Amino acid sequence: MKKLFLLIFAVLLLAGCGEQNPGTNNGKLKIVTSFFPMYLDAINIAGGIDSVEIINLTQPQTGCLHDYQLTPEDMKTLETADIFIVNGVGMESFLDKVTESNKNLKIIDASESDEIFLLKNGEEINPHVWVSVTYSMSQVKAITRQLCELDPTHAEIYKKNALDYLNKLTTLRDEMHLALDNLPNKDIVTFHEAFPYFASEFKLNIVATIESEPGIEPTPQELIDIVRKVNYLPVKVLFTEPQYSPTAAETIARETGAKIYTLDPVTTGDATTGNANAYIDRMKTNMNTLVEALNTNAG
Repeated sequence: MKKLFLLIFAVLLLAGCGEQNPGTNNGKLKIVTSFFPMYLDAINIAGGIDSVEIINLTQPQTGCLHDYQLTPEDMKTLETADIFIVNGVGMESFLDKVTESNKNLKIIDASESDEIFLLKNGEEINPHVWVSVTYSMSQVKAITRQLCELDPTHAEIYKKNALDYLNKLTTLRDEMHLALDNLPNKDIVTFHEAFPYFASEFKLNIVATIESEPGIEPTPQELIDIVRKVNYLPVKVLFTEPQYSPTAAETIARETGAKIYTLDPVTTGDATTGNANAYIDRMKTNMNTLVEALNTNAG
């Protein structure tokens, strides 16, 4: 009886350990991220741990995930994943298909945070929360909390790494507020609805968006309305995004004499370089772009 009890106890203990650490890929915990911002958070929180593998699902040329279609290669990647980190709030339109096909896959929702207050585009929730530095920090906290629950073995490392990254993001946010809060001009025309959270954080006023949906050019009437709004601006500037064609913006610029700049919502990037500071670097570039574009006195 004593031997039987010990055997049952050992089996239960091993089962419990398996639940705490879901790694099944040659002893490694395989984390897959839905797109580039989630990948950057993951490598800052869990990067450098030999027993943790981090893979980004979507390719660098992919823009926002609104219409992304999973490829057979994507499905193979997810079949062997232990954890899938997503932005949530509707960004990953393919998420239902993923969960239906992979019943045991653990999902970490980066937007599962009481610190994030969601905005809407009409009736739909705007999912671009990471473009706010403050909300990006909230997502780092949310990912860390859920990752520690799923993999307590590395919890202390995750927490330390997250704190280091949060300190960097705090410094970035302070620098951006110093540069942007007192700009003489606050009105901007953005490419699509990627920047409302960013604009709210840094007290910018989005007077128009060039494309209501990425990849769908404005109608003639919409162009007329945008041209009218741009002509009223004290500083005529338009902001495109590197992930999309600037054709519509160029049309508006010809009609108004507006100058075109680029703002990057950090939706895409090369996940093979291991540059954990890519979000910070691009946000600093956005900051410098806005200072150059809006720091001109109207006249």
